[in-house]
Amino acid sequence: MPAHDRPFSVDHDVEVPVPAPGELWTVGAVILNRDGEAFAQKRGPHRRLFPDTWDVVGGHVEAGESLLGALAREIEEETGWRLRRVRRFLGIATWHGDDGAGLRHEADYLVEVEGDLDRPALEWSKHSAYGWFGRDTLDRLKENRGPGEFLVHDLVARALRDRPQEH
Repeated sequence: MPAHDRPFSVDHDVEVPVPAPGELWTVGAVILNRDGEAFAQKRGPHRRLFPDTWDVVGGHVEAGESLLGALAREIEEETGWRLRRVRRFLGIATWHGDDGAGLRHEADYLVEVEGDLDRPALEWSKHSAYGWFGRDTLDRLKENRGPGEFLVHDLVARALRDRPQEH
């Protein structure tokens, strides 16, 4: 059984949008460590979309895949960690890439994962660095972005500001 088919919990108030036929969807995961810092990885300089910029874990939803199934798959592919719990829906962002594929809808979630948070298994062919970002280091997420292109920064800032209490 693929790892992303393993069960994970979803908090009762988590919204899961239903994509309309023909829409392009992506998912994003904000992962926090014990210190309340958010994980981000730097896209490699040769990536077609958003080269040399910081990004949360995530990617495109494949045909026939659910949003949360894609979220679990992307977390495991990009970090080696396993999705344990979907804590909160952070919202939907819409954006256009410069690849001509059109409008994308991105569903972002605050999640908990299983695995060694000190040793992510990054896809080094796609990413050049990773880091943990707290309120005092958030501005680094704006590196190599133009004015108004702060989707990742704003997403992480919202997740840190509205961070739910442990229970």
